[in-house]
Amino acid sequence: MTRLIDVDERRARLARRHAVTPASRVTTVEDAAESMVVLHGTDPAGLFLSAWARVDGFHVKDLERALYEERSLVKHLAMRRTLFAVPRDLLPVVQAAASDRVADAERRRLAKEVTAAGFVDDGERWLADATAAAVAELAASGAMTSTELRTRVPVLDGSIEYGTGKSWAGRFAVVGRVLTCLSAAGTVVRADNQGSWGTSRPTWALMEDWLGAAVEPVPAAEARAALVARWLRTFGPGTEVDLKWWLGSTLTAVRAALRDVGAVEVDLDGRTGHVLPDDVDPVDPVDPWVALLPALDPTTMGWFERDWYLGPHKPQMFDSTGNGGAAIWVDGRIVGGWTVTPAGDVRLVLLEDVGHDARVAIDAEADRLTAWLGGTTVGVRFPAPLVREPRR
Repeated sequence: MTRLIDVDERRARLARRHAVTPASRVTTVEDAAESMVVLHGTDPAGLFLSAWARVDGFHVKDLERALYEERSLVKHLAMRRTLFAVPRDLLPVVQAAASDRVADAERRRLAKEVTAAGFVDDGERWLADATAAAVAELAASGAMTSTELRTRVPVLDGSIEYGTGKSWAGRFAVVGRVLTCLSAAGTVVRADNQGSWGTSRPTWALMEDWLGAAVEPVPAAEARAALVARWLRTFGPGTEVDLKWWLGSTLTAVRAALRDVGAVEVDLDGRTGHVLPDDVDPVDPVDPWVALLPALDPTTMGWFERDWYLGPHKPQMFDSTGNGGAAIWVDGRIVGGWTVTPAGDVRLVLLEDVGHDARVAIDAEADRLTAWLGGTTVGVRFPAPLVREPRR
């Protein structure tokens, strides 16, 4: 008989694996990334704030050490064409399971766009020449910014208009798109950051130079199974739709991976969910907990079907393209959002009455974050709609 896992148990499972109370915080940023499979890196500040929430006594230098000195975490374009901080030992799996698919799509798209825009006559040939030239220059000269690379490699110079006549029209520099293709392919990597911890001004290097070795190839089906198993261990139970979205893959590939890991079907209030075969037993409720998690945090973005932890708050917490804002969590549910004022103070916006004890705990966590920021102004790239500051 398929076991029923109700909403309360799903929240208990989430709390057991994702709660960030003082007792549950880990000791290193590497442990934090491992605990979430990967950490989201699209929002530079959000990456550090995700680590702050999960690592006991976290300092900015802890994550900078992992990213730029020890290189135990690697910023890499992967699932859903999203930037993640990936544990180094997981990089081959992520590359084969997700990044290769992204790289193929990016190459085809860019070749088509430069041809359609009249930038070149043969987009595929131009892209082959451009990527080869970029790799040769990085191999000869070492890490550099995209601006420096464009200056040194003429084939990478120029820009293309997009969305002509639309409200979102603009131009993109071809060097950035070429680097996107190469990074998704695992050929180049975002190396040192020339900006502050809350900004992204990367230099670019060959992955083999940065890590001292190329990314080892892994069979795609084997890699997908390994990544699906990690997702189920962290986010399960979940549906095929959840996995298809998170992995950025197809239902066919997801179903094959679920078979490969021996996933067990469970009933999620009428929906078929999946757990690992050693994860079928009920879990006990956990103690009350609260958390302030940043925009695009891996917990907020862990599932596609979110009603069980988001309730009616999707319009207030997610933008029109599916980016989750900085969220207030109470006992496995999102109950509001937060932002940082220009003065460096944390501003809370609750969407429901959470009770006295939870409110006291939320205020204490806001005070803890305000103290940690120490007046630092943090720009958030994906604020929740309910806390979006009015444009001046």
